[in-house]
Amino acid sequence: MEYRTEHDSMGEILVPADKYWGAQTERSRSNFPIGVGMETMPSEIIQAFGYLKKAAALANRRLLPEKMSEEKCGAICRAADEIIAGALSEHFPLVVWQTGSGTQSNMNANEVIANRGNELAGKELLHPNDDVNMSQSSNDTFPTAMHIAAVTAIEDRVLPALDSLVKSFLRLESENEGVMKSGRTHLQD
Repeated sequence: MEYRTEHDSMGEILVPADKYWGAQTERSRSNFPIGVGMETMPSEIIQAFGYLKKAAALANRRLLPEKMSEEKCGAICRAADEIIAGALSEHFPLVVWQTGSGTQSNMNANEVIANRGNELAGKELLHPNDDVNMSQSSNDTFPTAMHIAAVTAIEDRVLPALDSLVKSFLRLESENEGVMKSGRTHLQD
């Protein structure tokens, strides 16, 4: 396997060359080895981070155009769209067992979006903290991602399942309209 050297406030660390994550994600992989390969972050949370980071970039573009250029916003949005579509799942290796605020998952999303966005732009355009994260707190982003994931699951799975259940009940009711029904309360007289 080939590696590249990444840098953060703790120094240098080797990161697999074919992955979009960076130093902070790699440190989390090293510091939280429990559940690796079995208890990774749910795809719904990863997808929710895609929605969240895209929305933040669009808001920052509107509110801070001097810091969030159209080019930066576009690269973030394109990378986030790939996350939403599930195309970058292999770049989210972290397990659910990490610190309570979700900093590692937030940084994993920032690093993947920055590195993929830079690749899409064909140049070093985005920084994970300065551009993708742009003053977001993990104490806010992780709970927000959980809420987005919950709403998405309700809209995409629970409500359609309930519609299917109602249709099944209506179909059964129609099919059994003329059938005599008896239950224990009918036999009590």
